[in-house]
Amino acid sequence: MNSDMMEALENIEREKGISIEIMLEALANALLTAYKRMPDAAEEALVEIDMETGAIKVIAQELDEDGNVTREWDDTPDDFGRIAAQTAKQVIFQRIREAEREMKYEEYAGREGDIVTGIIQQTDARYTLLDLGKVEALLPQAEQVQNEHYDHGSRLKAYIVEVRKTAKGPQIVVSRTHPGLVKRLFELEVPEIVDGVVELKAIAREPGHRTKLAVASNDNNVDPVGACVGARGSRVRMVVNELRGEKVDIVPYSDDPSEFVMKALAPARVREVRIHPDTGTAEVIVPDFQLSLAIGKEGQNARLAARLTGWRVDIKSETQLAEEESGGGVEYAEGEWVTNDSGELVWQPAEGGEAISAAEAGYAAPVPPVAEGDAAGDGGAADAPAAAEAPAAVQADEEVPAPGGAEPVTVDSTEGADG
Repeated sequence: MNSDMMEALENIEREKGISIEIMLEALANALLTAYKRMPDAAEEALVEIDMETGAIKVIAQELDEDGNVTREWDDTPDDFGRIAAQTAKQVIFQRIREAEREMKYEEYAGREGDIVTGIIQQTDARYTLLDLGKVEALLPQAEQVQNEHYDHGSRLKAYIVEVRKTAKGPQIVVSRTHPGLVKRLFELEVPEIVDGVVELKAIAREPGHRTKLAVASNDNNVDPVGACVGARGSRVRMVVNELRGEKVDIVPYSDDPSEFVMKALAPARVREVRIHPDTGTAEVIVPDFQLSLAIGKEGQNARLAARLTGWRVDIKSETQLAEEESGGGVEYAEGEWVTNDSGELVWQPAEGGEAISAAEAGYAAPVPPVAEGDAAGDGGAADAPAAAEAPAAVQADEEVPAPGGAEPVTVDSTEGADG
């Protein structure tokens, strides 16, 4: 190896950041391996490379029983220069590739939780590849938002969830569903968060649909919600655009659980929140016309509020609360009392199915109405049992309660009088 090779190593050091000492050490080890494969090679030897001239020598050694060197001599083969040149080329290229992989890994190692911007390169059923410049990031199917489409060549921001070290270099796994993506996007748009004036207390997210964000201010002169929303909604609009239309609710954080739950259910207006620490439940009372808004589509608003606050949210309308407090909160059975073909009064469930007799429902059978002819004479009254003799029976004009607490039915004494 001559001075030209040393000059080439110096250029590699400047361009790739790999020190000459590291490359020469790797080259010396490779040359020693090549020497020992040659016939008549000494059992113990070392390779020396002159840092200035690039001259290479193989120094053979003899060792005593204790491992001490007793004799050394120059055992450089005659054609070792050719072997050295070939070996140097292979070693340097290999070392460059290893160093580049190591530098790429070091660049992204420890960046879990950071946000990166990449260009979409490839999309299939399993994953999407993002070109980050020096490396590619992997966006698995499980980390993709269902209603998002990733077009080739478009730019995309993603959240780093893991950096793996592999033989082919670092493998960076990113996500579009992680709540941390929303947090990082707000940090890019809201300087007050980076400065520590505004603090993100909690995030609850259903990717592609809605996100709730609880913020607090460490400065009484700064409104945390206003800082995140921005002038005319400019800041939050940038985040929503990056999330491709996902709705974002920003609510003020409070140490008072009742107030926090109340704010977390926005945009619904809440009348009262009752906290039950023993069960971890927040009982929320809302006006009747606000009930559906408080619950949200398929329970989404209530579900996100529960995740944001950490309380189990139980939402009731004012009417439901009044019924419970007045003892009317019993679940009513749907159906009606009817007379079957045998003349027996039975309960017919609204959802269909077999009718239930009064006895099966837990009531005595109602006394059938008495016809006028029987009441007037002909022994009808004597043949029928008197009401006083059957106190368990339901009297005429008496309300018969329905199974399950449904609305009672009234047995009219005039019913069937014409029969």
